[in-house]
Amino acid sequence: MKAQAVALRMLIISIILEATVMIVAILVARQGRPYMYGLAFTFGAYVFYDLARYLHWGVEGPLLSSLFLIASASALVAVWGLYKDRPR
Repeated sequence: MKAQAVALRMLIISIILEATVMIVAILVARQGRPYMYGLAFTFGAYVFYDLARYLHWGVEGPLLSSLFLIASASALVAVWGLYKDRPR
């Protein structure tokens, strides 16, 4: 029982951290670095997945696989943008 309570707390903390990263990425994107929307989308997908786990929604299977495929591609676009935008 105690392990389940710890796991639930960790899940809630993860949701909060992921949502925070998503918000910061959106703020950075709005300041002229639009590729950061990719990172925001990726962390938005993480928030969705963790909320679905927390609320016991059935999002397994093709929907989840598609979501994470798009999230991975978005993250790739974001880090490529970071790479190209680095100071030289």
